[in-house]
Amino acid sequence: MNDHSVIHTEKLTKHYGKVKAVVDLNLDIQAGEIFGFLGPNGAGKTTTIRTILDEIRPTSGQASILGMDTHEKAVEIRRYIGYLPGDLAMYPNLTGKDTITYFANLRGGVDWSFVDLLANRLDADLTGKIGDLSSGNRQKVGLIQAFMNKPKVLIMDEPSSGLDPLIQRELQGMMREVAGEGNTVFLSSHSLSEVQRVADRVGIIRHGKLVVVEKVSELRSKAMRRIELDFDTPVEAAFFKSIPGVLDISINNHQAILSYDGKMEILLRAVMDQYDLLDIHTQEADLEEIFLTYYRDKEA
Repeated sequence: MNDHSVIHTEKLTKHYGKVKAVVDLNLDIQAGEIFGFLGPNGAGKTTTIRTILDEIRPTSGQASILGMDTHEKAVEIRRYIGYLPGDLAMYPNLTGKDTITYFANLRGGVDWSFVDLLANRLDADLTGKIGDLSSGNRQKVGLIQAFMNKPKVLIMDEPSSGLDPLIQRELQGMMREVAGEGNTVFLSSHSLSEVQRVADRVGIIRHGKLVVVEKVSELRSKAMRRIELDFDTPVEAAFFKSIPGVLDISINNHQAILSYDGKMEILLRAVMDQYDLLDIHTQEADLEEIFLTYYRDKEA
């Protein structure tokens, strides 16, 4: 096992009857890292988290957190973890503050000035009853309980669910601060854009299998993009076909629309040597297209 891994799994596998929810998952996540765990709904993300945290037993394989086996040391590990499940159960008749108090008592108390600071940053109202809150405001209470003990390991399943964009940005800042202090964030999400804004590395899971673990910068450079280029003179399709990584081109007089699988600077340098470029529009590939890029690589 890697001594420096904060979260480590070895051939972690979970079957439900004939359904293979997670298959032979090997992960090594380091201190100071934000690790994005990415995949479509139903890919096995939540099962992976629950198995790592020993909420469910693996069919085979094992996991450790901070060097401790997650089954043998389940209770001890909890002292170091902040956890936001995808479906956090809270009592509807308690207020937000009562709920935080309840979670705090489970962990031997909390620094209320830090709770107030978190509530402020997330614009959370802790006076209302949980049952009366919108899903986004319930999510904020869940986030506060995950962050409030300043955990060494923060594990969150779809944490942005229900949050408006400004609060999402604040949450991203909070995650960066946790990692900046040398702690570890494990962020599970189906949103590529959320993950690539904060994560250092990303693991992509599909049908229970880890397809790839990659630095976010690498992932972006590999991702297929749709690009529209506008020129001040007519352009030739043959020229674009000669650039490696350019696929399905359509030319409309002064405009070229293409898919591109490569580094942007290479494309732009080639184009600007040949033509006067007026404008460029690019669409980030979505998650499915990135999967297809990787599956193409594998099949190739």
